[in-house]
This record gives sequence, structure tokens and C-alpha cells, in this order.
Amino acid sequence: MSENTSPTVNHPPLKVVPARYPWRLAGAVFSVFVLLAIVQSIATNPRWEWGVFRQWFFDPVILSGLGKTLLLTLLGTLFGIIFGTALALARLSKSYLLNSLAWGYIWLFRSLPLLLVLIILYNFSYLYDNLSIGIPFTSLSFFSTPTVDLLDQFSVAVLGLSLVQSAYTAEIIRGGILGVEHGQHEAAAALGLPAYRRTFRIILPQALRSILPTGFNEVISLAKGTSIVYVLSMPELFYTVQVIYNRTQQVIPLLMVATVWYLLITTVLSVLQYYVERYFSRGTVRQVAPTPLQRLRQWRLARS
Repeated sequence: MSENTSPTVNHPPLKVVPARYPWRLAGAVFSVFVLLAIVQSIATNPRWEWGVFRQWFFDPVILSGLGKTLLLTLLGTLFGIIFGTALALARLSKSYLLNSLAWGYIWLFRSLPLLLVLIILYNFSYLYDNLSIGIPFTSLSFFSTPTVDLLDQFSVAVLGLSLVQSAYTAEIIRGGILGVEHGQHEAAAALGLPAYRRTFRIILPQALRSILPTGFNEVISLAKGTSIVYVLSMPELFYTVQVIYNRTQQVIPLLMVATVWYLLITTVLSVLQYYVERYFSRGTVRQVAPTPLQRLRQWRLARS
């Protein structure tokens, strides 16, 4: 052994003390206390009339209104995505005419309240007796039909929701596409791919990661926003509840019926958003985080 070698010193083992956060614990306890107080006041106050709530929650009339709300949400989302994607691509087009027309459409329908759009569409037959497709400034017409037959309550609701939703969806998709690095566009072009394949096979899949969170937020807003079609006297969920409580004067329990159904719709859409985002995150993370069900299964296996 060399003379310069220092003798080995036996240090005592380090004592690891976990960090303590007393204010965080106090805040959590206070939050639970407030939550319990709210739950007690709602559960024990007889004026909430939970018996009436149970009576109407699964009533066929309510379920029919719920079905119309879901159908409006589905069609508004579907047409909003189709029109919104076309508008976003037009906004990104190098054609000045397409870009200007798409900008004008988005500017118009983002400026107008949805309520105003619905009322104007519902009174469209006052302005035009017939809707025709033909050559402007000539008498040549290929198709013509009475406006009253074409625009009933349901079609006006779907059209109004789709027109407004597509304007917002277009800007979300355009923002997602612009968020993709320019090098990806150049690399796709260098491969000699046609423009539509570059867009739909390379650019849009990458843009979806930033489009999805905001896009699902818009879908959830649309599901709640369908309640505004009550101005058309269309029996969706909120209008149906209104009609019933105007007849029975049981306002609060029937509003709670609508509240719980809207909460369930939002919950289902949030769960769907989680799994869709998780699916599209596979290309960016080394290992996808386990789902809550997978974590529960792992926890049970570890305890068994």
C-alpha cells in the first residue's frame, strides 16, 4: 500500500428526512372541509327536492331532449371539422382569393353571436321565398326549392351551429399546422410527395397534438352551447326542462336534471379526449403513461 493513501473513514449513514409542506397540508384539509360542507348542504336541504329529480331524470321526454342535444353536438362537430379543415387550408393557401374569402368567412362568423345567426337563419324564408342554384344575373336555374321546406327548426340549428363552429375550428387547425416546424414541410417536399399527401400524411398528424386539446375544448363548449337553440323552440335538453318546469313550477330539481346530464356529457368527452391525446402522443414519448385502469391493475397485482 502506498504511503500517500489516506486511511478509510467510516461515515455514519445519512439520515433522509422527507420534506414537509405544512401549508399545503392545511390547504388540502381546508378544501376537503369546504367540499364536505357543500355536499352536506346539497344532500340534506329538502328544497333541492331530490325526489322530483329522481322522478324526471330518466323520463322519456328528458331522454328525447338529451338525444337531440347529443345529435346536434355530433353533427355540429362533424360539419365544423369538415368546413373548418377546408377553411384552414384555404387560409394557408398561396391563392390570394382563397385566403381572402376564408379570412372573410372566419371574420364574419366569429364576429356574430350564435343567437343572432340562429334567428337570422330561422327568418330566412322572409327574405327569400325559394333557394336556387344557378348562374348569377341570368334566369338559368339548376335547382330550386321553397325555403320553408328546406329550413325547419332542426336544420336551422345544425346549420347555425356548424357555420359558427367551423370558423373557430378553422383557426384552431391553422394554429396547429403553423406550429409544425418548417423543416418538416421542407423534408416532405424533398421527398417529392404531392401537396395533399404532405398535408394529410405528414403535417396534419403532427399538428393534431396541438389541435386536440383546444379542439376538444370547443366540442365541450358546443355540447353546452346547443342549449341556445331553445330560441327556435326546438325540444333539446334545456328547452325540454324549461317547458316542464314552467308547467310544474319545480324549477330547481329540473334544472338539476339538466345540470347532471350536461356534467355526464362533459365527463364522457373529457375521458374520450384523454384516450385520443394518449394515442397521438405515442410518437413523441418513449413510453406512454399507463391509464388509470392500468395503474389500478398494477396496484392490485403489487398488493397480491
